[in-house]
Amino acid sequence: MIVIAGITFAVLVLGLIVVLLLRRQLREKYATLWLVIGLALLVISIFPGLLVQVTHLLGVEVPANLIFAISIALLVGVALHLSWELSRAEEEIRSLAEESAINRADVEALTRRVADLESARTPGDSTQAGSERA
Repeated sequence: MIVIAGITFAVLVLGLIVVLLLRRQLREKYATLWLVIGLALLVISIFPGLLVQVTHLLGVEVPANLIFAISIALLVGVALHLSWELSRAEEEIRSLAEESAINRADVEALTRRVADLESARTPGDSTQAGSERA
């Protein structure tokens, strides 16, 4: 019964990853890691003796301890990677905000210049209008 529950859980995880990919709610670079984890869950669920063999090979006494250690290592790796991505995104956002502020200041300066030029022209002054057309 536990084997069936493990296989079902692994298939659900893999299905969720595929659905998120198809809906473009998960980027491919993140999906790769999660697909590997889902496939590892599926393999361990189908062949539970494999986990015991790997545990003995690595010198770990209890298979659950190996799973916890691998899980912690993966979570630390994911947290570190997401922190790195967040730092890059913050830098890009700061740069774009600065560029946007410069562009906004330029537009405001141009708007003031146009307004000044239009106010300097008098509506009844035909000489100015005639010289601009020529």
